[in-house]
Amino acid sequence: MIEDFLIPLVAVGLAEMGDKTQLSILLLSSRTKNYFQLLLGVMLAFLLADGFAILVGSWVTTVIPMDLLKLVSGAVFVIFGILILRSKPEEAKADLSSRSTLVSGFSLIFLSEWGDKTQIASALFATEYKPWLVFLGVMAALAILSILAIFLGRFISDRIDRRLITRIAGTVFILIGLTFALSALPFWSSLRLPIS
Repeated sequence: MIEDFLIPLVAVGLAEMGDKTQLSILLLSSRTKNYFQLLLGVMLAFLLADGFAILVGSWVTTVIPMDLLKLVSGAVFVIFGILILRSKPEEAKADLSSRSTLVSGFSLIFLSEWGDKTQIASALFATEYKPWLVFLGVMAALAILSILAIFLGRFISDRIDRRLITRIAGTVFILIGLTFALSALPFWSSLRLPIS
């Protein structure tokens, strides 16, 4: 019974370490002082995306094409990156409001988590182990890593100029989005109509 909790905790924790979602949390936390709101938005997104995966197994990826999920996630990252880069220098010094922090954390993680390796792993673990223990293990791993990412972002924002952080964050978000979109290229090629 303990392995039903520990195996997902360790596996998801290791798989998620340094992942795009943790990088996103780190970058968002460097732009706000509303850390609790950010954590709340992020954990709500993980709860819905990974909780849903655990409930239905890997069914969602058979209904919605993985490439379409990647394409939507990529677009969201690119949009966030452009919005961050377009912010004025005085806005780079300003904090996100608690509402926008919660919404930003939630939407970025919720959209990027669909079809992610940890979501799929969570679904697969739920087919092998007790789903409620898998859920607790996965959520514990994601909470620990999210808290660490927030503290690291806070540490970085206290030591590095906010304008530089803004440029780095915007660029990284765009690069992540483009990576997602490029990984969805097979989806685009399947949509091409044959030319006679």
